[in-house]
Amino acid sequence: MGVRKRIVTIDGPSGGGKSTVSRALAAKLHFTYLDTGAMYRAVAYHCREQGIAAEEGPQLADLLASLRIELLPPLPGGDDVRVLVEGGEVGQALRTPEMGMLASQFSALPMVRATLTRLQQQIGAGGRIVAEGRDTGTVVFPDAAWKFFLDASPEVRAQRRAAQLRGKGETVDEQQLLAQIIKRDKADRERSAAPLQAAADAVILDSTQIPADEVVEQMYAHILATSCCRDE
Repeated sequence: MGVRKRIVTIDGPSGGGKSTVSRALAAKLHFTYLDTGAMYRAVAYHCREQGIAAEEGPQLADLLASLRIELLPPLPGGDDVRVLVEGGEVGQALRTPEMGMLASQFSALPMVRATLTRLQQQIGAGGRIVAEGRDTGTVVFPDAAWKFFLDASPEVRAQRRAAQLRGKGETVDEQQLLAQIIKRDKADRERSAAPLQAAADAVILDSTQIPADEVVEQMYAHILATSCCRDE
């Protein structure tokens, strides 16, 4: 492979801690954080609002051709990236388990993936980003200098997600959440368009028994140790 870009990719299944780790690592590196999953959720949300089903066709093509998605830093004290669709902020409606499942359906469509991959590559053209998602190391930024695949057991991921939702005052059925996570894992790994998998050159980390701050430190140490071999 040719010159590597100063990009960190963190892929993995839903609920593995990618967002928490990616935000912290981006801050530590003074890089920009790119939440690609939020972009897929934004497409799913906007299509639902417009009454467009998760299937390829003229309606979806027209929507994608003119779609405007903007990602803004969290508000002070907030965690999630703020997402604007067609100039309007969407808010926490994107972060529900149900929207995650719908996003998985839309993310399986080649025309959706092609559109968002192009937008993500435009955002990352200048490098110095930490991109998290499901295909950032395999498809979006195959020439990224540092690639990670972050996993954890479905049970632990369900527990973490339930705690996060309860922290926001929501009522959670943890068994239902676990079933949704397992179902989404299967859909993401088996889809024909950019399935969820670790890049061949990714460092694989299992966070089942490792706290997020330790995962960040492991990633940071790896980046520092290999920076001499990368494009500066």
